[in-house]
Amino acid sequence: MRRFLIPLALLLGFGPALQAAPQIPLSTDQQRSLGIQTAPVTPTQQSWSISYPAQVVVPNAQLRVVSAPQSGLLETLLAAEGETVQKGQALATLQSPQLLEQQRNYLTALSKLDLAKADWKRDEQLYQEGIIAQRRYLEAQSHYRQAKTEVAQYRQALALIGVDDKALKTLAKQRRLSGSLTIRSPLDGVVLAQLATPGQRLDPLDPIYRIGQLEPLWLEIQVPLENLGDTAVGSRVRVKSPAVTGEVITIGRMVHGVDQGVLVRAEVRDDAALLHPGQFVQAELARSAGAQSYRIPRSALVRHEGATWVFVQKKDGFEPLPVETVAAESDAVVIRGKLDAQDRIATAGTAALKAIWLGGGE
Repeated sequence: MRRFLIPLALLLGFGPALQAAPQIPLSTDQQRSLGIQTAPVTPTQQSWSISYPAQVVVPNAQLRVVSAPQSGLLETLLAAEGETVQKGQALATLQSPQLLEQQRNYLTALSKLDLAKADWKRDEQLYQEGIIAQRRYLEAQSHYRQAKTEVAQYRQALALIGVDDKALKTLAKQRRLSGSLTIRSPLDGVVLAQLATPGQRLDPLDPIYRIGQLEPLWLEIQVPLENLGDTAVGSRVRVKSPAVTGEVITIGRMVHGVDQGVLVRAEVRDDAALLHPGQFVQAELARSAGAQSYRIPRSALVRHEGATWVFVQKKDGFEPLPVETVAAESDAVVIRGKLDAQDRIATAGTAALKAIWLGGGE
């Protein structure tokens, strides 16, 4: 390439005298023949780090494990993995002999309450008429309150295992026992995992489903401690594939012993549907680039005598300009130099420009 470019420069009318010239004069035809292409510089106040591995996870507050409220036989499953469910939607039915006993206790407590209430009302009337002593009236009142507390206790126990108010009213009215318990979704979300199968005998708290809300989602990013830089809560995060952006919400304080990395957690709100829990992606962290910084293609940079240069397009050619590299991104470079937002720089054909600039002196 060097042997080709030197004669090419001479044929185009350039000589060694151009090596010291501050500007490289080139006509439009000469630029075209050298394959020179240009692009505008992009002002920026931030750069992007290299890519770090990140895992997509569901925020803790948006996760629920649906478990068996008591022992029994799992009769049916009414939802499958990946299915969207609504809060209160029936997910499974459980046949439980223990439920029969709890319903019986509840109905017995209701009967005792009715009797205690009748005794209390009768003794209240008798006490007001002066027929019985106050002590007997107070004892009847105490028995009524105890019976009422017992009913509330059994009612709460049934509510905790998923028997709703409507079912409790039906039970109290019809006095009909049932060993079938419907298990319902505790929130709107998506079934992330099915953890039991029909016909399986379950103990209390055995898991049946894992359900989660998938908006927003978290990115858990492993960043080496020495590369953490100025990353802070509120810093931007981006993933290129799929194209989503997020914001840092926490930075771990514990350094992992194996890779000396720190956990950086970012929240993705917009386009979170493009991500899937458990997915591994490559995430980049935003860094401050400072004033007068520009993003340019990697191909625009040339190196000479330990310095980094770009070729800025002028009216009749190009001017070599020294710049400082601020950050090397995955597909671009952020530089700082005496540029303007309207400037265009050479992005292709830079080798030919360098050869002409140096007059083949390298």
